Amino acid sequence: MNDEITLREAQLIVDQWIRQYGVRYFSELTNMACLTEEVGELARVIARKYGDQSFKKGEPTDPADEMADVLWVLLCLANQTGVDLTEALKRNLEKKTKRDATRHLENEKLKINNE
Repeated sequence: MNDEITLREAQLIVDQWIRQYGVRYFSELTNMACLTEEVGELARVIARKYGDQSFKKGEPTDPADEMADVLWVLLCLANQTGVDLTEALKRNLEKKTKRDATRHLENEKLKINNE
């Protein structure tokens, strides 16, 4: 059994869930605020797990759930605004490949031990 979900399928699954359990989408502005909140929660986990801060007692420690929350709200916003994330990602990858084909390879800051 294949458990993988494409972006297009994820958008459909979220839309179906919203219609069945969520009554309706929150407004785009509310979802943008929710996305910002979720990114902040992810940042907090990353700062504590990989940075210098320590976790508070009872605080989430796994970034996976926070990443899934970010993705959820992003999928909601894409659905609401008519964005096909599959096509958007393809176009974005093409743009980055054209723009940055050699940029990072030539970046002295990225070379190992500044060889």
